[in-house]
Amino acid sequence: MAPELKPVYLIAGTDRPKVELAVRRLRRHFSPDATDLLLAVEASGEDAVAACNALGLFAGGGRLVAVEGVEAWKAADAKAVEGYLGSPAPDTVLALVGAELKADGPLAKACRKGGDVLRFDAPRERDLPGWVTAQFQAAKTPTDAAAARALIEIVGDELQELASEIDKLVQWAGGEAVTEAAVRELASAVSETSGFVLTDAWGRRDLAGVLQAAEEIVERSPKQRRDEVARLAAMLASHVDRIRICRALEADGIGPKEAATRLKRHPFYVQKLYGQSRNFTEEELRGATLRLAELDHALKGGSRLSAELELERALVDVTRPAQPTAGATR
Repeated sequence: MAPELKPVYLIAGTDRPKVELAVRRLRRHFSPDATDLLLAVEASGEDAVAACNALGLFAGGGRLVAVEGVEAWKAADAKAVEGYLGSPAPDTVLALVGAELKADGPLAKACRKGGDVLRFDAPRERDLPGWVTAQFQAAKTPTDAAAARALIEIVGDELQELASEIDKLVQWAGGEAVTEAAVRELASAVSETSGFVLTDAWGRRDLAGVLQAAEEIVERSPKQRRDEVARLAAMLASHVDRIRICRALEADGIGPKEAATRLKRHPFYVQKLYGQSRNFTEEELRGATLRLAELDHALKGGSRLSAELELERALVDVTRPAQPTAGATR
């Protein structure tokens, strides 16, 4: 493990693109087979601690235990983490990832004492144009308020989609100014094959639609093909994780409206997640998570096949219905 890393990081906030960027940067310190991914709706604080201690027994290098959705944890989970940080496993990092969390809550206090707390909060709706402009400025690409408003009008207020479109426009501009006219021409063209086209096709188990959407997105992207394939793989993996979270919430009797509040997501989007979760069994969703993790490993050097072929094979595996076991009756 890199010596500058701390035993625990709480990475949270409603600015999901920045949260996911921070998580990706942390994961770069670890090989894929040295990373354990957990969901807070399935794993308690004690489970996460046990994973850290178990990994520490045989870790030959740095290990990472990442827990997604820790806003669902209770005081007992925070207490388990606090106790663990009194004597953390060597060469092991615990990454707790969530949406909106109280800065003075028990989990934040525990992590602040033993590690670090990284908060990334999304702008309020009236400040969204400023957020868009700031992303362009960070990429050293001039723009103005009219272009920012046009992008929001075309793409919507979902930060991940906005961040993706901003990245494409920055690549296209090459350091030149992005005008409102450029936004309306270029963002309109790519919006037809946005990430939602891919995830929606996957959610209804439309294999032909999934493959077509993926192909069009890769073809239209100004990024290197491998980079765009990696982005799509990460996007779908996050989508599957959210569906698993919604499935667990529904099993606890929590409806889409309350789930949207908990997840800090638009109610329409969460309603869609609930609907898509009914098209898959829990085993299929768990299998999809593992298969997409294999894809991530392949794209990072674990395969000699092309990135597009690895993506296509993975999309087929996670979309088509599971094959019935031998002897199963219809």
